[in-house]
Amino acid sequence: MVKVVGLPDLSVVIPVYNEADNVLELHRELGLALEGLSAPRGPVRDDGSTDATPQRLVEIEGRDPRVRVLRLRRNFGQTAAFSAGFDHARGRVVVTSDGDLQNDPADIPRLLAKLDEVTTWSAAGAAATGRTPSPAACPPAWPTA
Repeated sequence: MVKVVGLPDLSVVIPVYNEADNVLELHRELGLALEGLSAPRGPVRDDGSTDATPQRLVEIEGRDPRVRVLRLRRNFGQTAAFSAGFDHARGRVVVTSDGDLQNDPADIPRLLAKLDEVTTWSAAGAAATGRTPSPAACPPAWPTA
């Protein structure tokens, strides 16, 4: 695939901690799920792993230009890792996942389809009423003003 230039539609933020046994399979399954989408695979946030996770992530990043690996100097916990990942995400829509494959990457396209359905409905309602939807009714990527 071609490296995404500019603002992609989707970023997937995945915090990992000591997931050396899972990151290659995670990358493979994420690739299958997002095939054909303009979606980078990261940032993948390494939360201070002490196993071979950082080395495997660097290998993946070297082979796949859509992957961005960010490394915390120590384990700060999942919430901090997500927050740091959000700070570096480039997509208009950000989806979270996990490093141990408890969340199935194949669910991401279904989530995006539902988001498109809701966005289309919100836009149609706004056009019919002549009103701008409230920020609470809009996906975060929507400008509301």
